[in-house]
Amino acid sequence: MTIERLETKQRMSRIVKHNGVIYLCGQVCADASQGITEQTQTMLEKVDALLIQAGSDRKHILSATIYLKDMQDFAQMNEVWDKWVSEGFAPARACVTANMAREALLVEISIIAAEI
Repeated sequence: MTIERLETKQRMSRIVKHNGVIYLCGQVCADASQGITEQTQTMLEKVDALLIQAGSDRKHILSATIYLKDMQDFAQMNEVWDKWVSEGFAPARACVTANMAREALLVEISIIAAEI
């Protein structure tokens, strides 16, 4: 049983791989001064990059948990999400409201994916 940890720091690893499953740490936007649409877009771009680094892609996502600061942003976040998820490849998903680590953050995502 091998566990591979990538980009590990004291508090967390950005990627953990075990038995063909990839776990990504929570991902947030590139620029928290932007609105929900832009924050969601850049957050998902970061997910894409990490999945490629880990040997996967968005078509192999098993589960996504989305954290919204305010559920009023649900429809706008979903507009971006729906364009990003390929038809027929929607993962199991949950979306909840949450207090964010920084006040300006509007959205965060945790991903579990299968290796290709």
